[in-house]
Amino acid sequence: MVTQDEDFLSLFAAHTDHAGIVYCKPGKCSIGQMVEMLILMYEVYAPEEMVGRIEYM
Repeated sequence: MVTQDEDFLSLFAAHTDHAGIVYCKPGKCSIGQMVEMLILMYEVYAPEEMVGRIEYM
């Protein structure tokens, strides 16, 4: 999941099972920058490596 909604960070804090969260603070990155970072994450991480993990942009 890719989000700018801080509410989803509570899933991580509560140790709730999730497939992985990528969080970007609103206004920090342009859409183009977000896409570039997501492509890089796709190339670096296998899907199973993102399970239960949070990545900050």
